[in-house]
Amino acid sequence: MNKTLWNNTEVSPVIEAPGEDLYKDIFHELSGEEYKEAIRLAGERVSGFLKNNKKPFSGIKPADIREMVEDIDLATPLQDYKRLFDEVDALYVQHATAYHLPGYIAHLNCPVVIPALAAEVLISAINSSQDTYDQSAGGTFMERKLIAWTGEQIGFSPDCDGIFTAGGSQSNLMGLLLARDYFALEYLRWNIKLDGNPPDAGKFRVFVSEKAHFSNQKNASIMGLGEQVIVPVATDSRYRMDPDELEKAILREKERGNIPIAITATAGTTDFGNIDPLQGIARIAREHHLWLHVDAAYGCGLLLTDKYRHLLRGIEQADSVTIDYHKSFFQPISSSAFIVRNKLHLNIIKHHADYLNPKEQNYDELPAQINKSIVQSTRRFDALKLWFTLRYLGREKLGQYTNAIIETAKQTAKELDRDPDFELLCHSDMGALVFRYVKGVPPSEFCTLNQRIKKSLFFSGEVLLASTKVEGEFYLKFTIFNPLTTIHDIQDILTKIKQQGNEHLQLNRIPSAGGTN
Repeated sequence: MNKTLWNNTEVSPVIEAPGEDLYKDIFHELSGEEYKEAIRLAGERVSGFLKNNKKPFSGIKPADIREMVEDIDLATPLQDYKRLFDEVDALYVQHATAYHLPGYIAHLNCPVVIPALAAEVLISAINSSQDTYDQSAGGTFMERKLIAWTGEQIGFSPDCDGIFTAGGSQSNLMGLLLARDYFALEYLRWNIKLDGNPPDAGKFRVFVSEKAHFSNQKNASIMGLGEQVIVPVATDSRYRMDPDELEKAILREKERGNIPIAITATAGTTDFGNIDPLQGIARIAREHHLWLHVDAAYGCGLLLTDKYRHLLRGIEQADSVTIDYHKSFFQPISSSAFIVRNKLHLNIIKHHADYLNPKEQNYDELPAQINKSIVQSTRRFDALKLWFTLRYLGREKLGQYTNAIIETAKQTAKELDRDPDFELLCHSDMGALVFRYVKGVPPSEFCTLNQRIKKSLFFSGEVLLASTKVEGEFYLKFTIFNPLTTIHDIQDILTKIKQQGNEHLQLNRIPSAGGTN
């Protein structure tokens, strides 16, 4: 019988405690040996990834890897860790992009420092959540100290505050949200948190460089404002926001009956790595009473170097700043932050829940980071990675890495300038260089030739380049983000680009500048 009667009451039978093996896979005091073995095997695969990769990509085709993954039966568990790691090695590790190799020069992916990797072990195993003090204790104050340190590097006073985020796009969303809600409270006496967008929200205007990150448009859409609130501002010859054009754009929108509320300046454009003139933009923001957000997701690395820190002059006048440690501080993904000059502005997004952060709680005694977050309740202790890094390496060492990257980019620009086979669009404040191979074909074929070069190099696995379009034209892009990459590595990559260009001219018979081959 499943049930017995006792005094005419149904009682469930006693269930014996399960054996220890049932719970051996859960991280607890009796599973330490299993944990150490799993971590040991993971470490072996990481070591193999470093030892065996001689080029940044295996070159596997999407159709091939898709078929391998689809053949896996997720309903049937594997028998041991060795089989598990063998499977993941075949599906993922062998084909993962190796950002640490000089042949990877594509996107804003940095090699990572080892102290941060050690921190990842603690973060994942202890699994603290940073939303409330009772879930994180010391982690709360360590994160707060790192935010204060970052604010100090920016040039903010001790009145600044912020929070770690999942990435630059999320931080940019927070900047736009605070700009909108602050404007509505301050000038319209309208509480968007309680009442939604005001009737005139469709007239709000936010001014960004035409080369700013796409998250500006995406975030405006998420917030119910629509992409139409984003006003692209023309750039100068180095693709930086032009302050004169910004001034004209603001006046033009006012004449149309629209309502300027904010400016987003870019400290390190994705395509060109250049810094908008922050001082001039800050002056305009003050004159028009506009919120100034600086997207320094890329350019935040300049905070680490005394030699190039001057390029960020004016960032200290921003109302809010986006920082991506996992771009320019050599941290594993994810590690980013949103910083505000005035900590009181974060009250705009505070929301209380009785079970988590009740209104009556004394937050000086029991702080809760969730009061500063908009989309993350449960949130990893990613700040520990930066803590490990700063405490073991220090700001000066990280600054040396940034200096090396910028110097290599300068040398690369000179190399491209002096070589008639290439056309370089402009120099970079950081390390992003947009160029194309132009030898042997008429201008009408530049796009086709460079597209073929990029694709061939990608599937050879030897060199991973990025690309972009400027005024509708296809260009190759170097994103120099590795302090170990030297000018000799760059010269080798340029040689490979030339080889691919010559091969495509021969094999595909692209018309040359002087006729057909």
